[in-house]
Amino acid sequence: MELLTAKEMGRADKLAIEGGVPGAVLMENAGRSVADEVSLRFPDASTVAILCGPGNNGGDGFVAARRLLERGYFVRLGFDGDPGALPADAAEMAARYSGTIHPLDPALFDHADVIVDGLFGAGLARPLDGKFADLVEAANASGVPIIAIDVPSGVDGTTGRVLGTAIRALSSVTFFRFKPGHFLMPGHLHCGDLHLADIAIPDAVLETVKPTLYANEPGLWLDQFPWPTVGGHKYLRGHALVASGPADATGAARLAARGALRTGAGLVTVASPRGALAVNAAQLTAVMLREADGPQGLAALLSDARKNAFLIGPGHGVGEGTREMVVTALKATPAVLLDADALTSFAETPETLFEAIRGRERPVVMTPHEGEFARLFGDVPGASKVDRTRTAASRCGATVILKGPDTVIASPDGHAAIDTNGSPWLATAGSGDVLGGMVLGMLAQGLGGFDAGCIGVWMHGQAAKRFGPGLIAEDLPELIPEVLEELEEYGTDG
Repeated sequence: MELLTAKEMGRADKLAIEGGVPGAVLMENAGRSVADEVSLRFPDASTVAILCGPGNNGGDGFVAARRLLERGYFVRLGFDGDPGALPADAAEMAARYSGTIHPLDPALFDHADVIVDGLFGAGLARPLDGKFADLVEAANASGVPIIAIDVPSGVDGTTGRVLGTAIRALSSVTFFRFKPGHFLMPGHLHCGDLHLADIAIPDAVLETVKPTLYANEPGLWLDQFPWPTVGGHKYLRGHALVASGPADATGAARLAARGALRTGAGLVTVASPRGALAVNAAQLTAVMLREADGPQGLAALLSDARKNAFLIGPGHGVGEGTREMVVTALKATPAVLLDADALTSFAETPETLFEAIRGRERPVVMTPHEGEFARLFGDVPGASKVDRTRTAASRCGATVILKGPDTVIASPDGHAAIDTNGSPWLATAGSGDVLGGMVLGMLAQGLGGFDAGCIGVWMHGQAAKRFGPGLIAEDLPELIPEVLEELEEYGTDG
């Protein structure tokens, strides 16, 4: 589950070597795993073109070339310069290679069945240019499938940025742990299928590296999941409250409310303006309805401490009225989730919101998309989406879920996760409202902001994957039972 930056991966390598695993063994294992990927995917291939760069990625390429030669493939290896000038372990692997070394040139791709990209790894720090950029463009244009070593050359393994140009791989073979750039856009689009290889780095090195970034997968939070108990009842599973917009904008709140109910909140109530009561009443069954006109009405509802999680924003409208409702909620005791209009309403006065959040005992979660994030936080510094989300969470004191094809969840203490199971079919009206409700359901059941956010985001993506093409927001809550059943099986198997 841990994701390692290029710097952290370098430290893990060093710790493994200091602990008694020779660097040459790590490189041998890495190169062999690349050869295994080629053999598995292309058992009937004849010619393999292997591009070796000037660092340890090139050493991995030399190992893969030797292994593939031993398996009967015809190997055409490209490398420029003196192999003896490579880093020590890579130079040793180059010396073990008995085949011909060709110049790095697009001619390597002629009649090749597969290309292995061993030019640059996750630690690339500057844009590709000159001969390397031309070679990458030629490899992409060749139409020959490409297997990337570590990350596709040109992708920053820490940030996911494309540095100038980058290989577009069919698959990427990486080692010990995935890197953030495997999942962050646009690098993710270049990686193809991801394969993680064990190269004999012991897991114990993580105790020293202490990573704080994770892939958002069930193993990260399943032991915190609020399963109902045989002796329990609905009042033990929390009471979620969702603020409705005016009569012409009520659907978003109802989508969120159903998401909260399906994810396990024991009770869910829509807090509605008087003018929208009839519209909401006509559409709600298991979800309850209460009048809450303005801040005073909301304060009266929230005075009941059993209502322990509150969502405001979807369809609520932008302006002073929404700001007053948010501040009222933040002065009360429930966990609070802020989305959409509740965020945009503070675009001119973000510090007012942040001050109201700081010091609260119960969690606050924000779920902005990129536009809402920019309006609230401005030009947040950071080399990656993870950095920006972490900075925002630290600044405001809330867990921030920055939505998108590479959704990032970050808590104020710096822990963060990148979603790995999003679906393009989630790009549909109301999808984010259901996500807010799913996170709200977790908050109502007593989870902290980070765990609630991670679980809600994962379940949201998993539901979309189960439905597939044609998904609309109303479908998402109805898929939650299947996702919960899958989680139960995951826990049993684990």
